[in-house]
Amino acid sequence: MIITVTLNPALDKTVEIPHFSLDTVNRITAWRIDPGGKGLNVSKALAKLGGVSTAVGVLGGASGRRIADAIQELGVEGRFTFTEGETRTNIKAVDPENHTNTELNEPGLTVSSAVLDRMRADLVEMLCPGDLVVLAGSLPQGASADTYGVWTAACRAAGARVFLDADGEALAHGLAAKPYLVKPNDHELSRLVGRTLTTADELLAAARELIAGGVERVVVSMGRDGALFVSADSAYRAEGISVPVGSTVGAGDSMVAALVFAAEQGMSEADTIRLAIAASAANVMCSGSQAAERSAVDALLPRVLFRRIDTGIH
Repeated sequence: MIITVTLNPALDKTVEIPHFSLDTVNRITAWRIDPGGKGLNVSKALAKLGGVSTAVGVLGGASGRRIADAIQELGVEGRFTFTEGETRTNIKAVDPENHTNTELNEPGLTVSSAVLDRMRADLVEMLCPGDLVVLAGSLPQGASADTYGVWTAACRAAGARVFLDADGEALAHGLAAKPYLVKPNDHELSRLVGRTLTTADELLAAARELIAGGVERVVVSMGRDGALFVSADSAYRAEGISVPVGSTVGAGDSMVAALVFAAEQGMSEADTIRLAIAASAANVMCSGSQAAERSAVDALLPRVLFRRIDTGIH
């Protein structure tokens, strides 16, 4: 079973604004609203890939109810905890002329430690050995910085493998509990190690530091430059795929969805890399934070190029 956890979800409102400018009136030419938050994006992408997941999260108010209804309509089982307040709405401004994506994210709900403790206990009760848990995204206001560390440890104790996608202190504390896999992007990994990592070699060295610290797998996404796939036994560099850009929102989440789907299916290293790169690129071609269809992912699979660090292209 795959369970995704989103502790700070959002309604994502994506607007297209040609020639977006500051200090002036901007005209919206198109818009859409999607249920968002990194874990929910993973569940959405998993459903398109053919996987099944249960989405766990904390919601509030009318916007929270709208998210719960939308997730159900997408065929994803939701086990949501409702609390006081209103789930945030995030604005994604896409300029199709200048090829820019600007995000305006609200801080989100304030969630008490008692609510989070109860949610963690409920999650652990759901788990069986061998289950896969995705902990993804920012933490809500009121949550301790070590939340992902505590949740990772609890899931591991129940026999589950944890896939962690976070940033800053939340990532650092989560790493201390040794998740199975982490997927920072290049900027997040730079912030984690406290130095700017500008080359693939520098990113690879930092990823290997995480492996040495007890993480089994590290995937570093590098946007249009592809990704690194690192374990104790191997390291691969995958090239990015050039595609028409609809929105970059959720590309990393689609990569996480592919990684957890591949793990559940027992896919080979090579097929995992191909699916992860293709799923991420296919998502970039979509508008808003909707997930790409499986047919779009499959169409990109033959275009994925990768190489082991000391061997040739495959």
